[in-house]
Amino acid sequence: MADAKNSFYLTTPIYYVNDAPHIGHAYTTVAADMLTRWHRQRQEDVWFLTGTDEHGQKVMRTAESNGVTPQQWADKLVDEAWVPVLNTLNAKNDDFIRTTQPRHESAVQEFISKLHDQGDIYAGSYEGPYCVGCEEYKQAGELLDGTGEHEGQKVCPIHGYPVEMLSEQNYFFAMSKYQDRLLAFYEEHPEFIQPASARNEVLGFVKQGLQDLSISRNTFDWGIPLPWDSEHVLYVWFDALLNYMTALQKNVDGEDTPELFEKYWPASVHLVGKDILRFHAVIWPAMLMAADLPLPKTIFAHGWLLVGGEKMSKTKLTGIAPSQIIDVFGSDAFRYYFMRAIQFGQDGSFSWEDMAAQYNAALANGWGNLASRLAAMVGKYFGGALPQAGEFTDADQHIADVAAKAVADAEAAIDAISPNHAIDAVWTLVDALNLYITEQEPWKVAKDESLAGQGGRLATILVTAAEGLRALAVLLNPVMPIAAGKLWDSLGAEDYLGALDAQPVATAGEFGQLKPGTTVTKGEALFPRLEDTSN
Repeated sequence: MADAKNSFYLTTPIYYVNDAPHIGHAYTTVAADMLTRWHRQRQEDVWFLTGTDEHGQKVMRTAESNGVTPQQWADKLVDEAWVPVLNTLNAKNDDFIRTTQPRHESAVQEFISKLHDQGDIYAGSYEGPYCVGCEEYKQAGELLDGTGEHEGQKVCPIHGYPVEMLSEQNYFFAMSKYQDRLLAFYEEHPEFIQPASARNEVLGFVKQGLQDLSISRNTFDWGIPLPWDSEHVLYVWFDALLNYMTALQKNVDGEDTPELFEKYWPASVHLVGKDILRFHAVIWPAMLMAADLPLPKTIFAHGWLLVGGEKMSKTKLTGIAPSQIIDVFGSDAFRYYFMRAIQFGQDGSFSWEDMAAQYNAALANGWGNLASRLAAMVGKYFGGALPQAGEFTDADQHIADVAAKAVADAEAAIDAISPNHAIDAVWTLVDALNLYITEQEPWKVAKDESLAGQGGRLATILVTAAEGLRALAVLLNPVMPIAAGKLWDSLGAEDYLGALDAQPVATAGEFGQLKPGTTVTKGEALFPRLEDTSN
């Protein structure tokens, strides 16, 4: 997925500050973090951007209802919720952009001035149904008939709240003139919109015909003023989409950073929820075409997290804070569960019962128990020093073959932006190692003195298992960095192989990297079994 510059630039959407983050937001952030950690271990030059979208009518109304200014509200939410959640999730982002930062506002004004000066932005009027939740004018055919308290009204299909009829004098972006160029680009670059279902949705939408886009508002003032008409503020989506570039153009001190832009643009992957796909796959590339700038390589639309069959939502009181789960299971288990249990690109449901079952089966009894058993046996039979292996048998070679295939299959899954398939591929090695220990019965082999010494069968079994665990530490580090780090320490590999974060995934499956005599220690369990996970 990296280009010839060996760089990889991935973004999350920037999140609205109308409320605190829930696990739907965390899902996107963890996926972004797993992918970027993996690319770093490919020895690529990685930039991972996330941040907050702080303008618009929705944020303004939320602030007013809480008796503070929009800026005060945004500052409070960012400081108390959005930045801390990154630490809770153990996310390793390189930058955090806020749309109220001067570096963003000045770069946005430069961009829209260019489009205005070249005639791609013009004055006009617009009337139509508007959803404040989406910050978007809706087509009549998209709306649903309200029920219950909203009966007799048209409601947004995503938020379920009535739309408002707005009539405004504002400015328009001549998006319709880029319709044919967009369709040609989609045809030439099928990888641009993923998965295929998302691509088909966008193609169908654009082929119906694009309208010019209303890009200013004059009924409220919480936004970036238009440079040529201060009575208008920029439409929040036109403002927000530009964050992916403005974060590379200037640093938080407002200093120009052309080297970042040169190194990382165009973006490798924009991760977005499927509900904001059209903004990213239609409006955003049209904006870039108008500015004569390279387009991102891939827009990947993932599915929704569902609770009780409905999209995770604060407005519907179905939002779950990430800390509610992480306080019970830990951040590693949170990351593992949401990256493996849900097919990336499709909707998925969360339940406490399923997470508890997967935690105990895969993490506590699977990977964690395997690591504990190996360390215990090296301690018991060889005084805690990794022995010298003897000749490999077919059973030992099979483990090495499984490791090599796990690397190849996981690498392919990462390139396909499929975290769940990548973890599935790696887990074939966990399962193979557990079966190998069961079948080889090292505790029985240890009873035969002719097989129990250096270079004997017992040593070969334990070294094979240790090499498999070393490979797992490297391959699972992007998913569960805390547990992987503990395993790396347990194997004593850092002294001669170096830091775990620096281990290349490409060679993780190559056996023979651990040194005989290395001290193997049995630390605390990677994943203590949970007896009661009721909340």
